[in-house]
Amino acid sequence: MSLPLEGIRIIAVEQYGAGPFGTQHLADLGAEVIKVENPSDGGDVGRSVGPYFFAPGDSHFHQSFNRNKKSITLDIKKPKGQEVLHELVKSADAVFNNLRGDQPEKLGLIYEKLKVYNPKIVCAHLSAYGRNGSRVTWPGYDYLMQAEAGYLSLTGEPDGPPVRFGLSIIDMMTGTMSALALISGVLSARETGIGRDIDVSLFDVAMHNLSYVGTWYLNEGVITSRLPRSSHPSLTPSQLYKTKDSWIFIMCNKEKFWGVLTEVIGRPEWATDSRFVDFKARLAHRDELTKLLDEVLSGATTMEWMQRFAGKVPAAPVYDVAQALDNEFVREQGIIVDVPHPVRGSIKTLACPIRCPGEVLPTHPAPRLGADTREILKAIRDDDEWIATLESERVI
Repeated sequence: MSLPLEGIRIIAVEQYGAGPFGTQHLADLGAEVIKVENPSDGGDVGRSVGPYFFAPGDSHFHQSFNRNKKSITLDIKKPKGQEVLHELVKSADAVFNNLRGDQPEKLGLIYEKLKVYNPKIVCAHLSAYGRNGSRVTWPGYDYLMQAEAGYLSLTGEPDGPPVRFGLSIIDMMTGTMSALALISGVLSARETGIGRDIDVSLFDVAMHNLSYVGTWYLNEGVITSRLPRSSHPSLTPSQLYKTKDSWIFIMCNKEKFWGVLTEVIGRPEWATDSRFVDFKARLAHRDELTKLLDEVLSGATTMEWMQRFAGKVPAAPVYDVAQALDNEFVREQGIIVDVPHPVRGSIKTLACPIRCPGEVLPTHPAPRLGADTREILKAIRDDDEWIATLESERVI
């Protein structure tokens, strides 16, 4: 067997979070991802994002987004840098970037400018606001998208200030969407022999994620707002509840689970109580039901309830990051993997969430800046003098 993306070559002009997160999925699945880094500015800015470092230019942040890739230093703003880029394009399936919307065309990273070197090349673009429209020159980041797309109005308690997600969820989802877009383009190009430009933006993904609450507003004028206890807007019980020692999240998002819950907590009569008999009734009496469930659930600890609910009632303990990572189920599932590291010996990282039964996915650390430059260049032209010239002129 082989990894799903073996044989696919991607040139990635990328840095920071969203773009590298997307191409890391592809590298994990066997694609050759060649990360293009400008030698004059220290490469990917993520290398210097602290506060934790394994070595100079090798931050924990950078290792989280760049596993299994190669690195070539190359200044594509210089004519000779463009020449090297064009040589790389000849043997590549895709050129990926996560630049500001107006930059790909300026840097010659669009299909119209690269098709002469490879008509099947796919040019995948991840930007903040897209490559067209009034915001094409705007920089943009995850939290800004969360703010404008309404996420902060949906997160937190009703009487508190707007709250963002604790993670850069838009970066990660847009990165993942860009991986899907790129591979979709490559499949088409292999079938037709013709490449294309394909676009994903942080803003588009943030808006798309509004999903059903967006549909509610667009068709019924309903504006979903924050609810106490991180409640589901239309289903209950589907929220946080108090236990003897902490909190538990219960989600009876199918009617059958409500009946099971009433049995497990020793209140079977609630299943047929007119106040709680179905979703509509329970929603109308949500506050009353929350109080009653708090009283019952406060009689035991979260872990005691989890033991009783296991496999019967959809429920989860509320953990901090340390508790989440130290969870026995995480170890059982092999979610944390050891990666060899030239300085630390080995480091721990979170495994690719895509599983390929019968295959062990690669676990190579993020490359040091320019680690593969000479190897990649010699495959283009086995000419030490040419490479030396590129070095002297700071092209590489």
